[in-house]
Amino acid sequence: MNSYEHCFTGYIASLFTSLGFSSNKQLYSGCYSPLIIMAKELTDAEFEAEVLKSDIPVLVDFWAPWCGPCKSMLPIVDELTTEYEGKVKIVKINVDENSETPGKYSVMSIPTFIIFKGGEPVSTFVGAKSKEDVKKELDAVA
Repeated sequence: MNSYEHCFTGYIASLFTSLGFSSNKQLYSGCYSPLIIMAKELTDAEFEAEVLKSDIPVLVDFWAPWCGPCKSMLPIVDELTTEYEGKVKIVKINVDENSETPGKYSVMSIPTFIIFKGGEPVSTFVGAKSKEDVKKELDAVA
């Protein structure tokens, strides 16, 4: 498998993972294409360390695998993860598997995006948005 095929295979595997299918992460390990830099998935237990104690702003994507608008945001979130690497951390929380954090921040609809800075929420937006709209929100805090 050449480098392009390896990366493309990884991207497809990541899409299947986002839809709730298990995948073999070895398919895309070692591929440095921006196609596979994905937002880190967090659990309730990791939230404080990864988000509230972060030295840089954090965009949290509250999502679920069955949610159509959430799936439509996947490529945008992954592209922004690459573009803002080192400036803004971008993470995802599956609301079906983690109910404590969404409850604490009154997440009632998905996708909900909350930007945290200094451990505090500074911006919230709900629903599918354009990449440009999300970038405006990120640029305001980065």
